[in-house]
Amino acid sequence: MLNAIMENAGTILVSLLLLGAVTGVIVKLYRDKKKGKSSCGCNCGCCPMAGACHKQS
Repeated sequence: MLNAIMENAGTILVSLLLLGAVTGVIVKLYRDKKKGKSSCGCNCGCCPMAGACHKQS
């Protein structure tokens, strides 16, 4: 068992780093959404989806 882990240590390390990065991005997006922040740049004049992502006032 230990031999298999040692042989694949590089793959395991890269996988853990990628998992941590993806988890960090998801947590950041979740926290921003709870705070009411948008993930877009909010330049709706240039956006073809301007009427779909923000409520009209």
